[in-house]
Amino acid sequence: MILPRSFYERETVTVARDLLGCYLVHQDDDGTTGGRIVEDEAYIAEDPAAHSFRGMTPRNAVMFGPPGHAYVYRIYGLYDCVNVVTGREGSGEAVLIRALEPVIGIGLMQKRRRATDRRSLCSGPGKLTQALGITRALNGASLLDGPLQVWSRESLPGPAEDPAIVQTTRIGITKAAERPLRFYLGGSSYISRP
Repeated sequence: MILPRSFYERETVTVARDLLGCYLVHQDDDGTTGGRIVEDEAYIAEDPAAHSFRGMTPRNAVMFGPPGHAYVYRIYGLYDCVNVVTGREGSGEAVLIRALEPVIGIGLMQKRRRATDRRSLCSGPGKLTQALGITRALNGASLLDGPLQVWSRESLPGPAEDPAIVQTTRIGITKAAERPLRFYLGGSSYISRP
């Protein structure tokens, strides 16, 4: 059910594509919340948009650690974003989880987000961390045996057939925005934007 370390040790773009349809799940004192990953972005070595581009710092050190860990950081001083560390150890690569289709603990997500529309609960990287209660306290946490996990597509009932994967340019960045490293499930109404 929980994806093994070997899943994350592969090439980052492949991992980004294969994460689609899997489930990001967080278990904490308030309950269990989770959703089907419907959108993500790859950040690879020597990528000017990657936090690791200029080398290791205290902020991005998790990206250079072993794959299969969470890299959680704050943007604009307001929102936390969650990534999964990928590739070989030391490469500084990760996949940003951009959007989820809410599946587990929807009532708790609605309470945390103070919103009722399921489509907007997790339709962006800051929204999904708020809905799932993911904070920087989980930075560096193992996705294999900690409170934050990624479950395989087969873990929960999903669509009868796999939707097409759309590959396009990344959004919300200024450097290397033209690179086609954003992936989402075609036809999903839960993505951050088409």
